[in-house]
Amino acid sequence: MDKRHTEISKFFSYILRHRPDEVGIVLAAGGWVEIDSLLAACKQHGRPISRNELDFVVEHNSKKRFAISDDGRRVRASQGHSTEVDLAYAPMTPPELLYHGTARQHLDSIREHGLVKGKRHQVHLSDDETSA
Repeated sequence: MDKRHTEISKFFSYILRHRPDEVGIVLAAGGWVEIDSLLAACKQHGRPISRNELDFVVEHNSKKRFAISDDGRRVRASQGHSTEVDLAYAPMTPPELLYHGTARQHLDSIREHGLVKGKRHQVHLSDDETSA
């Protein structure tokens, strides 16, 4: 992704995971928001984003941070919420090996205390090292 798409991805992460109120939207059940409403709210708050840009960011985000609904009308963040959101993921048996991406400065704390969710609702783990 180029600089513009990276900025959009970071902005959507902030809005859809942490502060939907920042642009005046409310997340529906499952964390979904109507794409038209999201784009209108972004524009109204000085951050115009096109539907093509949104689609590109969702499709090309290497960590699969976002999902578009089957009908193509809604979008949501796939993980990492600090707001209360039930993503309705079905429980499943995890693979034998899982990965957690973190910054080096947190390693000592993780080794001492384990993985801690902090202000988020869950610790995000991945089944492949690249996406972690």
